[in-house]
Amino acid sequence: MTQPPSHDLPAQDLAPGASAAPRLPRAWYAAELEVFVRSEASQILGALAANAETEIVQEQRDAWGDEIEVLQAALEGRTGLICLEYNIPRMGRRADAVVLTGGAVWVLEFKTGPSGVAAQARAEDLEQVWDYALDLKNFHAGSHAATVIPIVVYGDAGPRAGPPAVPPSEPFTEPWVRDDDGAYRPVAIAAGDLRAVLAGPPPAPPIAVLDVAAWLEASYQPTPTIIEAARALYARHSVASIARSDAGAKNLHVTSERILHLARGAMRQGEKTICFVTGVPGAGKTLVGLNLATQRVAGGGAEPNAVFLSGNGPLVAVLREALAQDEWLRARARGQIVRKGRVRKNVESFIQNVHHFRDEGLRDPRPPAERMVIFDEAQRAWDLRKTADFMRRRKRQANFQRSEPEFLISCMDRHEDWAVIVCLVGAGQEINTGEAGIQEWLRALAGFPRWQAHVSARLAETEPGAREPMERLRADGRLHDDEALHLAVSMRSFRAEHMFAFVQAALELDEGSARAALARLARYPIVLTRNLDAAKRWVRQQARGSDRYGLLASSKAQRLKPHAIDVRVDINPVHWFLHGREDTRSSYYLEDAATEFQVQGLELDWACVTWDGDLRRSGAGWEFHDFRGKRWTTVRQEASRRYLLNAYRVLLTRARQGLAIFVPPGDAGDPTRRPELYDPTFRYLEALGLPVLTG
Repeated sequence: MTQPPSHDLPAQDLAPGASAAPRLPRAWYAAELEVFVRSEASQILGALAANAETEIVQEQRDAWGDEIEVLQAALEGRTGLICLEYNIPRMGRRADAVVLTGGAVWVLEFKTGPSGVAAQARAEDLEQVWDYALDLKNFHAGSHAATVIPIVVYGDAGPRAGPPAVPPSEPFTEPWVRDDDGAYRPVAIAAGDLRAVLAGPPPAPPIAVLDVAAWLEASYQPTPTIIEAARALYARHSVASIARSDAGAKNLHVTSERILHLARGAMRQGEKTICFVTGVPGAGKTLVGLNLATQRVAGGGAEPNAVFLSGNGPLVAVLREALAQDEWLRARARGQIVRKGRVRKNVESFIQNVHHFRDEGLRDPRPPAERMVIFDEAQRAWDLRKTADFMRRRKRQANFQRSEPEFLISCMDRHEDWAVIVCLVGAGQEINTGEAGIQEWLRALAGFPRWQAHVSARLAETEPGAREPMERLRADGRLHDDEALHLAVSMRSFRAEHMFAFVQAALELDEGSARAALARLARYPIVLTRNLDAAKRWVRQQARGSDRYGLLASSKAQRLKPHAIDVRVDINPVHWFLHGREDTRSSYYLEDAATEFQVQGLELDWACVTWDGDLRRSGAGWEFHDFRGKRWTTVRQEASRRYLLNAYRVLLTRARQGLAIFVPPGDAGDPTRRPELYDPTFRYLEALGLPVLTG
């Protein structure tokens, strides 16, 4: 096996025997293997403790001592690089060791317990190290083309590991499995076998020669899910530590800092400010909003002074429960006994449902407790007609004369001095009737002369109806252009960055652009099938580590019941998105289909999208249908047609890594499912170049 070339590694990263870079290091310790093997354990332990971000207890020092002894014995005579406690920021965790040797990247996770455990490795241990390896493979530029091998190393909890149980000359016989991208499936070994494993690597040669110095300096570009991002931000990690670090994505940090600057200025000067944040699809607008909420601009009190508001009930429920679970586990780790109900109450002050915020403003005429509110998907706020209808039916207010944006501004306007509103503006996501669009926010500002608006010029491009009210505010000297409020770089998954362009072109029937976009999706597999079982099987086979997958369907897909898909069954998004493979209510079971309403704003790694007869391709374009009683009816309202098209836009863009699309074959004996209702859609998607999955 070809050994990686030796290099003089950067002095700031590799001091003798340790890593102590002036910038935050990815690893708490890094050294060339020759240096590591010759170093005293106390020297390595000192470097680890010096770079640690928390107080190190004796139990941790003992575990490190065991790992160091095992690794020094296993790596003697080899060349390459070792990193200990390597940061996996997207997951908020650290890999025990990453070793570059033999032309491969070895990701090692050490577990205490008898060595015999390796024969019956715990599934959660294998999944953990697999996730670490996949994170490197997918998000670390130096590992994209590398062979990456995850291993769980079991060793005795008491005595230090002895010499290798298998001499280096004997080959390791574990059945290695390598995926197409060069990432291996995880294996478990005993600590004494590590030397033999490293000396006799998998049979396939490395797919790239590793430059150790370049690998150490390579950019790391994680793209966390919104759940991962919320967890990290709530745990007080910075947005910079969990997002991509490449120069093209600095806009995320710039936008956050710009809004904080405007908010602090409003606070100092006693002004009222509203900011509109736009961005390309997947640019991270929600991430900016969560980051702002965790900053809690006006701090100093016991209660948070900034709140993230969303009308997306499933998103709020999932984020709240994910944060509450994490906070409860952190408290337990600190030895604190707290009730989950109390933890949930604290989380509720950070993320709220916008309708609850609105209702509190109706009940209590005083200013809200918060000085800064962030409205996610602000363009989906209700127009006057829908708001008035709701107030009449549900709140017994017969003559309510304000749209939802106007009323929400009026609530924040109750503050005598300063207040800040941040509107996060999405495009092509309207899936409900009565959504006002961002122009209603701008029109409403005319009645609140103390408010200054800060916008990007791109707002008028994404929301054409906003142009006229923007010009009126500009004429009054109350609208200020600010390009820092536009997120120009997509933060979507490393694989899905071109997926939105494909979906957009396909739904707009721009076949040429759709084919061109599909050609750029080399790392994002999409398959088309008429066999639902085959689609489910494909999705399960693609998933690795803790990758989450699920079944999706339009809320209008009423004739999928013969395929055991009933969209009338209301799923619990908390169970669906957060629970594990052992829970029949989770997405992993591929039994309960989530609709556009339950997944908007959230993501899966892999998805199986089922396509019913509600949206059909025909020679004249798309046909739009709603199932009423015993037959399909034609949808004629333009707004309702747009909502249905957007529903499929949402469903087709939920998967970060890959997608299976199931178009039913139909049934000639069922007039509601005749093959001709489905065949043109299947042929259209196939003609775009999607590979067909059979059987």
